[in-house]
Order: sequence, then structure tokens, then C-alpha cells
Amino acid sequence: MTKLVLLRHGESTWNKENRFTGWTDVDLSDRGIDEARCAGQVLKEEGYVFDVAFTSVLKRAIRTLWIVLDESGKCDTSSPVHGG
Repeated sequence: MTKLVLLRHGESTWNKENRFTGWTDVDLSDRGIDEARCAGQVLKEEGYVFDVAFTSVLKRAIRTLWIVLDESGKCDTSSPVHGG
């Protein structure tokens, strides 16, 4: 069965300050990094395996994806990751 997993990026530094980010390319806060790690652990525990991952071009989204993949044990440089 094909499954689609939608995951929002972790808390950004501007989210923490209650500022609207829009397309401003701000990084994850420490909490955002922890949130991404937790998401990766949950996905690993639930046995999710990904064939492909898409993300926006913003660093908070890209970092979230890489942390999630790393935590889930699925970080493989031969796996396609698409931005945009």
C-alpha cells in the first residue's frame, strides 16, 4: 500500500519569536531540531520506509528532512531527495 506522509518543519528561530517567516530563510531553533529528531524516531518505531522525499528549498525544511531521515536510520545518499 502506498502512503503519503506530510511533515511540517520543526520550530524555526522566527516561530520561537512569534514572527511571520513566509519565504524568509531562517533556520531551526533548538526545539525545532528536537522536534525533527522525535519525528524521525516515531517514523522509525512505526516502520516507515521512504522511496522518495520532497521538501521546499528553505533551510528549515531541508534540515528537518535530513534530521528525520538520519534519526529514522533511512539516510542514504543514494536516495533521491527533491527540493522545490
